[in-house]
Amino acid sequence: MSTFQSDLLNLLSERGYVHQVTDAEALDALAGKQVVPGYIGFDATAPSLHVGSLVQIMMLRRLQQTGHKPVVVMGGGTTRIGDPTGRDESRKMLTDQAIEDNIAGIRKVFEKLLVFGDGPTDAVMVNNHDWLGKLGYIELLQTVGTHFTINRMLTFDSVKLRLDREQPMTFLEFNYMILQGYDFRHLSHDMGVRLQMGGSDQWGNIVNGVELTRRMDGVEVFGLTTPLLTTADGAKMGKTAAGAVWLNEEQLPSYDFWQYWRNVDDRDVGKFLKLFTDLPLDEITRLEGLEGSEINAAKVVLANEVTRLVRGEEAARTAEQTAAATFAGGGLGADLPVLEVGRDGIAVFAALAALGFAASNGEARRKVGEGAVKLDDVAVSDPSQVITVEPGADRKLSLGKKRHAVLRGV
Repeated sequence: MSTFQSDLLNLLSERGYVHQVTDAEALDALAGKQVVPGYIGFDATAPSLHVGSLVQIMMLRRLQQTGHKPVVVMGGGTTRIGDPTGRDESRKMLTDQAIEDNIAGIRKVFEKLLVFGDGPTDAVMVNNHDWLGKLGYIELLQTVGTHFTINRMLTFDSVKLRLDREQPMTFLEFNYMILQGYDFRHLSHDMGVRLQMGGSDQWGNIVNGVELTRRMDGVEVFGLTTPLLTTADGAKMGKTAAGAVWLNEEQLPSYDFWQYWRNVDDRDVGKFLKLFTDLPLDEITRLEGLEGSEINAAKVVLANEVTRLVRGEEAARTAEQTAAATFAGGGLGADLPVLEVGRDGIAVFAALAALGFAASNGEARRKVGEGAVKLDDVAVSDPSQVITVEPGADRKLSLGKKRHAVLRGV
């Protein structure tokens, strides 16, 4: 592990955020002598970000914790084009209103993790449509396009992989890297931003911005990327069999969010505690050293800490109490998902699908066949079994050992 002079790079390095830096020595020196405004861009394709974006949000939090200024760039402009990185097909076009609504939803999580305001280290949120939307196409080609060569653009993974797979890439998407590079130059020129951070798949786009800013303005700016974040079993962070792990309550109940962290692989506990909590490193070392069943205590700490940061103190406490009541006492915690059941009842497979425990009726039937489904802690063998619940009464439906729901009679 490298030792840096600045608190910023020391903290990022110690906690496992650093993969590549354009000029680590110069950035370290700059961060040691002045406030460094740094940004990360987020496209507004949904009303919430998911766990896959949390490491980027936490990097902005670390920036602020070490006395620097986080700049959250919402891609109101670039969302209209679509980042081709890692994609095999073009992104669906969104209306202006949908993009605005998504930005409003996404802002909620940033307000929990960053301090916004007018001070020198207070966070700000800006929308790149404010400047990209004003660029005339001829002006863009004249002032920015001359600094990009087609030869080099064709070598970037976001382009090359799509072409290698013989998947079409529109000219609109091809321009994404030019606009993202221009974002960095604009933020440097107008707001004094000196650092762009992002995931390792954004390295090419970030370097474009660094080079464009140097060519157009003669200003040195810096790029820093995080390692590709996967779980111990190689899965992409933030995805589960049930779908994305959303950061906002409206898209995913807090109990399910808490459970995601409680159920992580034993091998991921230490890494996730460093990346996603503010716990001291010596405490993290102690927790990740626990073995056998004791590692579950560390997972509860992880779930509580992340849920507290992202959803709030009350959500973390309620989720833990619900889990304790469900697992330890065999009861029904107050925070479990609830499915209302009418007098005619509901088939087991239909209940599983309605709760989101299975993606389809067919998958629900397979789960029953595998012996993974229980009603009131008793195994169910017939997926078409009709569950009836007396009005005002509750029954428990479980998938495996970790997913539970309340069936409430109405």
